[in-house]
Amino acid sequence: MSTEVIVYVLTALAAVVVVLTRLRLGKQEGAGRLNVGSGLLNVHTVAGVLALVVWVVYLVSPESTATGGPVVGIVALALWWVVALAGLLILVRWLPSKGRHATVAKEDTWSEGPGLSVLAHVGMLVGVLVFSYAYATSLV
Repeated sequence: MSTEVIVYVLTALAAVVVVLTRLRLGKQEGAGRLNVGSGLLNVHTVAGVLALVVWVVYLVSPESTATGGPVVGIVALALWWVVALAGLLILVRWLPSKGRHATVAKEDTWSEGPGLSVLAHVGMLVGVLVFSYAYATSLV
């Protein structure tokens, strides 16, 4: 399978991660031990949507155009890195809490425990690393 196909598949998966994170945590009571707050979720969502749009425009535009140029690619990668870092910070809600006032982790109907969140956001980090490698080596 070519690197270009892998990049397109990972782009689609990244879009799914952004949307599902918003759906899962957009309600008041998300799963986990801590509430991560709406600010971090909004950064993840807005940066994710912008990254997706700018990245897809970059991927489908010819190199000879302004939208297919290196600046657009760098902007898209920077946005993807913001999404990946915000996603990793969102995982903080699953860290164990200790002490007298520690709370038990809340579950939801999506999964039991942090497995889905870890898969999604560590996968996003790996995807962004692949995007960065593909860009740096001019494979896309």
